[in-house]
Amino acid sequence: MDIYGHRLATCSSDRSVRIFEVDKNQHRLIATLIGHDGPVWQISWMHPMYGNALASCSYDKKVILWKESDRGQWAKFYTHEVHASSVNSIQWAPPDTGLYLACGSSDGTISILQGSGDDKFSFLMIQNAHTTGVNAVSWAPSHPSGTTLDPSTKDYDVISKRFASGGGDNLVKVWKFSDEKNAWEMEAELKGHNNWVRDVAWLQTLASLPVPSPAAAKTAKSSSGNVKISTKLTGYQEDDAYI
Repeated sequence: MDIYGHRLATCSSDRSVRIFEVDKNQHRLIATLIGHDGPVWQISWMHPMYGNALASCSYDKKVILWKESDRGQWAKFYTHEVHASSVNSIQWAPPDTGLYLACGSSDGTISILQGSGDDKFSFLMIQNAHTTGVNAVSWAPSHPSGTTLDPSTKDYDVISKRFASGGGDNLVKVWKFSDEKNAWEMEAELKGHNNWVRDVAWLQTLASLPVPSPAAAKTAKSSSGNVKISTKLTGYQEDDAYI
């Protein structure tokens, strides 16, 4: 669902992406996007401040970016083809973080697309992110919990460029961007699962909370049937919480 709750995008093993217009109890198909050569695993809406667009990833090793024109027609405007195997998971970063798209692949790498305007993108790669493939990615909030969104405060411009990934190596890893090195570096490695980590989800905290709560929390879903919850205060601590 888009940020306004008016558009619903779906993807399928039939290699298509479909977009529905939602109006109260009415759902109307408005576009069918054809461009992938294999099952489409995941889709992610771009924040509207950057345009009316979405991304899709597929078994065909591609990530395709789609955009709606002023006339309501959808078309692909960028194809990302750098992975050697299925691209399993994609997610756009929070808008304040910037126009970033994280892409996790079965080839064990993660590519991070960065938009620079005029539909142009560059990318950085994290090699050997997970030895047996990347199954999921999830961005951290752009501002740590407790940040006051007031331009007059010194923490207003503190932006977090951080995301988590889960892989077939049973691990969850946290990655942070280094401005000094212009590279993504591993900040933490979280262990505890005894089978593939299928999904990770970062808690979307409220930046304007007056009292700091844990700065980040992720849930990681595993093939073992357990869900582990990790929190970040001064470091990462795994809670022995299983759901």
